[in-house]
Amino acid sequence: MTLALRLAEAGHQVTLFERSDRLGGLADAWELGPVTWDRHYHVTLLSDQFTRQILRELDLDDEMQWVETKTGFYTDGKLYSMSSSLEFLLFPPLSLISKFRLGWTIFYGSKIRDWKKLEQIPVADWLQRWSGKKTFEKMWLPLLRSKLGENYQKTSAAFIWATIARLYAARRTGLKKELFGYLPGGYGRMLKSFHERLEQRGVQVRLHAQVKTVDRDPATGTPSAVVVDTATGPQEFDRVILTVPSSLVSRLCPNLSETEKQSHEQIEYQGIVCGSLLLKRPLANYYVTNITDGHVPFTGVIEMTALVDPKEFGGQTLVYLPRYLPADDPAYELSDEETKEQFLVGLESMYPNFDREDVLAFRISRVRSVMALSTLGYSTKLPSQTTSIHGVDIVNSAQIVNGTLNVNETVRLAEEAASRLIQSMACPIPTGSNDNDQALRERIARS
Repeated sequence: MTLALRLAEAGHQVTLFERSDRLGGLADAWELGPVTWDRHYHVTLLSDQFTRQILRELDLDDEMQWVETKTGFYTDGKLYSMSSSLEFLLFPPLSLISKFRLGWTIFYGSKIRDWKKLEQIPVADWLQRWSGKKTFEKMWLPLLRSKLGENYQKTSAAFIWATIARLYAARRTGLKKELFGYLPGGYGRMLKSFHERLEQRGVQVRLHAQVKTVDRDPATGTPSAVVVDTATGPQEFDRVILTVPSSLVSRLCPNLSETEKQSHEQIEYQGIVCGSLLLKRPLANYYVTNITDGHVPFTGVIEMTALVDPKEFGGQTLVYLPRYLPADDPAYELSDEETKEQFLVGLESMYPNFDREDVLAFRISRVRSVMALSTLGYSTKLPSQTTSIHGVDIVNSAQIVNGTLNVNETVRLAEEAASRLIQSMACPIPTGSNDNDQALRERIARS
């Protein structure tokens, strides 16, 4: 959406293809009982300047609500608060020395600027070096497994650096307290405004548009055109930018070189099975509860109502239960009822006061390609945004090399790519041009 907007602002005719019935991808909204809110949990930080710039352009940034939240930890069958320095010092599962080393690791990580060196170090090795074996096994390893599964063994220390850097950016200078923000109405409201802005700029938004292939094929069109083949037939464009995951690139662009295909296919993705629950009452009022107990079937508890005013949900409580998994995990094949039963049993084990009768609505989202794993030497292995197919570019979240996957980093990537694309497609319009001269402008299809 950001790419489409910037290209349209630069004077290009833009068509945006979206397979779904709504825009937004992983940031889209859905209905949960009587409530419409984000399908997956999202939060905006004060430091998320790229996201906030979009919000400013949509006249929404002034409506953002900024809240100080609390954090919980569930370990050894008990729930602890870790929302202040004092609570951290009193945290029973760790010795004083372990707490010091854990705190030092986070502080030291926040000061590192040369993240590329960390790409050559396994994350487990780096964390054990600075936090010690006991702290690693008690805290870091369960947290890594909750986010990455056994793929943590392939992941570089740049992953934990990016996570620490983002969390530190979320804290106010001096007080060092987390301030998280949300837009009343959620991302669904932002996306609706964004959709309207795109159409005001002349972008043709085509929903329910399944793209089959993207290629230059003289047999099906003008030799100079890029052909986008959809379920409703082929269409020709001068330039096409794909923003799909790398796992789909080889199927959509079968005539890429073998080297290019391999560079996309070697990128490994972590996916998610995420439960959304609408409850009659709160669980514990922690925005995030980190789980280091391997017996719980989800990898965290996100109590959205600890951040968002419950009035947004009719006075009820919205909770997300994410479970991060490799893209080929059999858990994706479980039915909604099987997953729901596992998750409810997990909630009952964590919260003695939880009652299934409090569940007003429950939905499951499954996405296999969410986050590209930051493997060793990751930035040196990424495929180029330009391809061997003239007029075809690929811009996707796998190209985020010095940050974690979130809306702000995705918009940043789009802004940088848009700047490069606009420069490469510079095409001056003759003085006195009229409507017929629009043929001189490149038509852009975003898939």
